[in-house]
Amino acid sequence: MGQKDYLKDISEIKQLMNRSSRFISLSGLSGIFAGLYAILGAVIAYFYLFPKTGTLTLHSWNFKMLVILLMSVAVLSIVTAVLLTSRTAKKNEEKIWDSTTKRLLINFFIPLATGGIYILIKLNSQHYGLTASLMLIFYGLALVNASKYTVGNIKYLGYAQIIIGLICASLPGYGFWFWVIGFGLFHIIYGALMYVQEKKI
Repeated sequence: MGQKDYLKDISEIKQLMNRSSRFISLSGLSGIFAGLYAILGAVIAYFYLFPKTGTLTLHSWNFKMLVILLMSVAVLSIVTAVLLTSRTAKKNEEKIWDSTTKRLLINFFIPLATGGIYILIKLNSQHYGLTASLMLIFYGLALVNASKYTVGNIKYLGYAQIIIGLICASLPGYGFWFWVIGFGLFHIIYGALMYVQEKKI
């Protein structure tokens, strides 16, 4: 066995160890669908839930329906990601639920839950202006924090969300549009890049 064979074996062992300590890459299609769900939700909110005059209030019917809409988008995105990732895992004969998956979810949901609670506190204090930017920033932090447990380059999506969230914070009057770009367009772009990469493998 020559030196090239040894190097090849070492490389394969390293890849196996790396994959065993990381969650399988999320499906690119799940990112695309998440972006489409976000844009569809934004269209519904813009035309049917946002008041024509004045602003949303915490206890108004419009606000409650907006919260339900946001939760629906989140649930649809999660369910789609689980279904598509499970299909990919089954195809590649990989496990989808193990200790690595648990660590990924814990590291993802701690920043996300913290951000959600903080946003609710701000909303209860009738501070609505930075809601979109806070959602983007905490979501980005959650992605970056969880990225060390996944094979894909999801951290770059996280960086993009944090950056656009900070820009949104400096332009609070355009929060809705930044939200659409971050949760809609960025997800579609990231998902499309991941999908192309999957097809090359």
